[in-house]
Amino acid sequence: MHTVEPDVVTDVLIVGSGPAGASAALALSTYGVPNIVVTRYARLADTPRAHITNQRTMEVLRDLGVEDEVVAKATPQHLMGDTTFCTSLAGEELGRVRSWGNDPLVQAAHELASPTRMCDMPQHLMEPVLIDAAVARGTHLRFSTVYKSFVQDADGVTVTVEDRLRGDEYTIRAKYLIGADGGRSQVAEDAGLPMGGQMGVAGSINIVFDADLTKYTAHRPSTLYWVLAPGATVGGIGAGLVRCVRPWNEWLIVWGYDVTAGAPDLTTEYAESVVRKLIGDDDIPVTVKSSSAWTVNEMYAETYSAGRVFCAGDATHRHPPSNGLGSNTSIQDSYNLAWKLKLVLDGTASPRLLDTYTAERAPIGRQIVTRANKSIGETAPVFEALDGLSPQTPEQLWANIAARKDATEAAEKQRARLREAIAFKVYEFNAHGVDLNQRYASEAIVPDGTPDPGFDRDPELYHQPSTRPGARLPHAWLTSGTRTLSTLDTVGQGRFTLITGIGGDHWTRAAEAQDPAITTVAIGPGRQYEDPYGDWARLSEIADGGVLLVRPDGYVAFRHASAAASAEDAERLLTAALRRILGHA
Repeated sequence: MHTVEPDVVTDVLIVGSGPAGASAALALSTYGVPNIVVTRYARLADTPRAHITNQRTMEVLRDLGVEDEVVAKATPQHLMGDTTFCTSLAGEELGRVRSWGNDPLVQAAHELASPTRMCDMPQHLMEPVLIDAAVARGTHLRFSTVYKSFVQDADGVTVTVEDRLRGDEYTIRAKYLIGADGGRSQVAEDAGLPMGGQMGVAGSINIVFDADLTKYTAHRPSTLYWVLAPGATVGGIGAGLVRCVRPWNEWLIVWGYDVTAGAPDLTTEYAESVVRKLIGDDDIPVTVKSSSAWTVNEMYAETYSAGRVFCAGDATHRHPPSNGLGSNTSIQDSYNLAWKLKLVLDGTASPRLLDTYTAERAPIGRQIVTRANKSIGETAPVFEALDGLSPQTPEQLWANIAARKDATEAAEKQRARLREAIAFKVYEFNAHGVDLNQRYASEAIVPDGTPDPGFDRDPELYHQPSTRPGARLPHAWLTSGTRTLSTLDTVGQGRFTLITGIGGDHWTRAAEAQDPAITTVAIGPGRQYEDPYGDWARLSEIADGGVLLVRPDGYVAFRHASAAASAEDAERLLTAALRRILGHA
């Protein structure tokens, strides 16, 4: 038992104010759970860092009430997608691939999959949105406060922190601790979380700069411009990368270095030389704002918790920025954890529910680490098509690139290889299935006895909606009076939701008798919600009185494909499902 009187007491202490920590705070405060965020830094992120924000994350932000603010500040989807491969921005263009849902067929899939659109929201703009909303709803935020250590017991966690302004230490007593302190997480290390993979597999440099590059980019709007230049295959992410932060005058360059030799001296002169090399125009005014070195990592936690200590975000999955999965997975980690903490803290659920956090999120963390690192390797065929991987002089590389324009059989084959290599990058730039196909298997999901059907199409490229327990509730448009809203708008908000159709009256009455209370959604002619487009074929189980029970995070936890025989049967089945989900079974 804890005997020393702590200086501060709260329900949940969050270490770190990045995407994982900020979204955990926002979700907990939205659910009414007292929480404190501490960060060692004196401010929020001051560089762009993570930026791709996918549809699932936008659905989370929609549920947490900040989607509109993110959309207002982000670069919209239609300006994200002409990913260009070139010798420099001012040099030769080698090809493009429509990306981030901007291919017409992929855009249609995006429209069908979600009520939201993906966008480009740099981290230094995202963090204030999340933190400001969290603080407005009750989060206590402490800057310049360094996590030092924790001691946990059966009832809670006592954390020692240092106030960097005063120079003294104090203790915070919390019922639960969340380590969202990034890729060098001290909380994860102190908790002894087992890790797979390795750190420091390659070296990269970020250079943030201002320059008006409108004449080289506005006609082919994109988040990313990939530059194939001498030295671009060293370390890093496989090529020189010019990333748009804000169209078309704020930028970030990623350039590699040999990690075995150590990072170069990041002087302004060095940074400018890299910027000039990738732009290819020495006359454009450039202002370097910052530069920093980092390493490409391939590491993931096998367990996300130890007792009352949980970790999220980069503390548990460490990988390069390929596929734009980092902040998305971090926010979704916290969203998964927050509702579970809320129900355990208010006594509704058993602490066993918290065991499902690792069961559900660790496989996804491992998947995205593997996918992001695999995407780096998939850049090599672009260079291979141009004979650009072998040690050679810059002059030889330019000659190889120029040779693709010859009227020869060899050049024709080279052009074909180049087109195929660029098109294959779709696995990085249009991995819709990676974004939306997560399937959970845990004690918080009630199997319905059906065999896993797998996926009919490539599960990384194509989203395939399902109502099978463990899948995210499919999106379909509904109307209610003068309102049009998504099925996803009828769930969430920290509560369980029961969805049924005509003939589901027994399920509805059974839901009203449950503790916790279950919000009911009845779909069909003359019901609470109607389906104007016939989209509810995706919810076919409810058409003849069947039912879906959806968790607070929008995932189907239980389904029954037919009407209940009686109110007693419906209550028995729902009660058993809830007991399992909440850890009471």
